[in-house]
Amino acid sequence: MTSRRFRPREAAGLSRKCRTLEGPTGPTAVVDGRELVVFASNDYLDLARDPRVVKAAADAANEFGAGSGGARLTTGTQPPHVRLENALAKFKGAEAALLYGTGYMANVGAISALVGKGDVVLSDELNMEDLDRKLGACREHRRRLAVSDGVFSMDGDILDLPRFLEVTRRHDAFSMVDEAHATGVVGRTGRGLVEHFGCDLPDVLMGTLSKALGSEGGFVCGSKLLVEYLRNMSRPFIFSTAPGAPAMAAALAALEVLVAEPERVAKLRENVALFVAELARRGISVRGETAIVPIVVGDEKKALAASAALEELGFLVPAIRYPTVARGAARLRVALMSAHTPEQLRSAAASLVDILRK
Repeated sequence: MTSRRFRPREAAGLSRKCRTLEGPTGPTAVVDGRELVVFASNDYLDLARDPRVVKAAADAANEFGAGSGGARLTTGTQPPHVRLENALAKFKGAEAALLYGTGYMANVGAISALVGKGDVVLSDELNMEDLDRKLGACREHRRRLAVSDGVFSMDGDILDLPRFLEVTRRHDAFSMVDEAHATGVVGRTGRGLVEHFGCDLPDVLMGTLSKALGSEGGFVCGSKLLVEYLRNMSRPFIFSTAPGAPAMAAALAALEVLVAEPERVAKLRENVALFVAELARRGISVRGETAIVPIVVGDEKKALAASAALEELGFLVPAIRYPTVARGAARLRVALMSAHTPEQLRSAAASLVDILRK
């Protein structure tokens, strides 16, 4: 039964496998035994391998051990957790923050705690007019929560946060924004959409530690009341073992580097502009607002073939397929880093255009 369900997926070019990367995922890495230029990492600011970040993790492991020993409300809260929450709240301009084991758990934990029977959750997908209509049509519901990505992870587009807040507030709905791909990327100093637009915070601001901050874990920022509520009502927080101190200390060190070195954000932006310009010079026009540059291919098998051809030329560029994106909307998802060199960007752009033309 399992094989009958899997084989059609495999035949359609929708099966997946894990790649083994030896060493850190910098702009280059040894992948399955071969050195490639990596355009698949969410470590946008190259902080995962920064010596200061690595040392912070090692020092915390020596002081606090590898694991936390329990959930946050029992034995799992250690000084690195508290320091990181305070630093994240300050960085985002919020009153408080709460850590989770992963970004996924932060999303599930916040949403499941805030809504229940009789409530409605709307997930926005770059269509504010539709969100406006649907919020207006569900006023009978006890509570309405509108959720959106800050940066849409498969398209690289930035949410119009001022408009999103205007719509949700006019309909007396809660607003929640996932800044997983915005933190460290969007805004002059990488603080996210609020800095980018110069607007207010949403009611719930979620983010990850596993992308531009180079560690692992997730967080929610908001009012002190929101964080206290989640601390007592969010089941993934209450019943999950706390993330280990080494990861928390690493994230804090990465955040401190980001604050001290905002030029990393500027360099990432320069690299995006260069890569997009190199594609445009060769006849492919794409948007480059963030570190994610998608090149839509359409057919799943063609996207896989293009990815494989790029790998043969020395570039790791993943093919993104259904169910991550809609059927027939497969794409090459180029993830850029501040540490990519101009030569790597130009060479990758030239190779990508040549392969797609063939």
